[in-house]
Amino acid sequence: MADHRLSGQPGTNRRLSRQSTNGRLSRQSTNGRLSRQSTNRRGGLPLALVRLVIGAVLVGALIVGGTAFRVWQVARVDDRDKADVVVVLGAAQYDGTPSAVLSSRLDHAARLWRDGVAPLIITVGGRRVGDAYTEAEAGRNYLTSYGIPNKAVVPIGEGRDTLESLQAVARRASAAGWHTAVIVSDPWHSLRARTMAEDLGLNSWTSPTRSGPIVQTRTIQAQYIVRECAALLHYRFTHAPAGPYGTDLG
Repeated sequence: MADHRLSGQPGTNRRLSRQSTNGRLSRQSTNGRLSRQSTNRRGGLPLALVRLVIGAVLVGALIVGGTAFRVWQVARVDDRDKADVVVVLGAAQYDGTPSAVLSSRLDHAARLWRDGVAPLIITVGGRRVGDAYTEAEAGRNYLTSYGIPNKAVVPIGEGRDTLESLQAVARRASAAGWHTAVIVSDPWHSLRARTMAEDLGLNSWTSPTRSGPIVQTRTIQAQYIVRECAALLHYRFTHAPAGPYGTDLG
């Protein structure tokens, strides 16, 4: 009789049912928390990686943007303070005849010399395979044919690019006692050329030409700003010439 009463009590069955249900709910709740915690742990690494990538992209954009602004800014500077020499950076020549780019630089250097900015014009640049003249020789011949005295032009026919040419100039400057230089090139090339010269121990400033094919249109100017920005960043990180960005950049 006792067993029958116990088994037949409805309250006891309900309590056992609630306890069983609560146990399942508790396990489900615990499993849910563990699942969410596991998900959060798994999701944390990708989120950190995304933040790292975004940060790197922002830093890179600031560096590139700042460099492009400096290239543009220095391109606008025409510093004609007196110096020991005017250095004309080389460009293509064809059998002794300067290209349009090089002749524009030489014309500007001649004007600086006539204005008394420096007593000497240094023409630079070596020769490519098959050339009869170096860029320096072509530059000297061009200047002397337009009335600049032979003794006022010093050709340094070395270098396949801007860095090698300026290294040759720095060696000659050390031997000759030149300490300051006005660098003549195209506007967008000015910052990189000045940076290289100063790294080589030559106190320099720039007076870029405002004529020639490189400054003819805004599209060309924008292209050269982008390329010079890449070349300058390449130089700052490697201290090597800008071969990957075009031979005309040097």
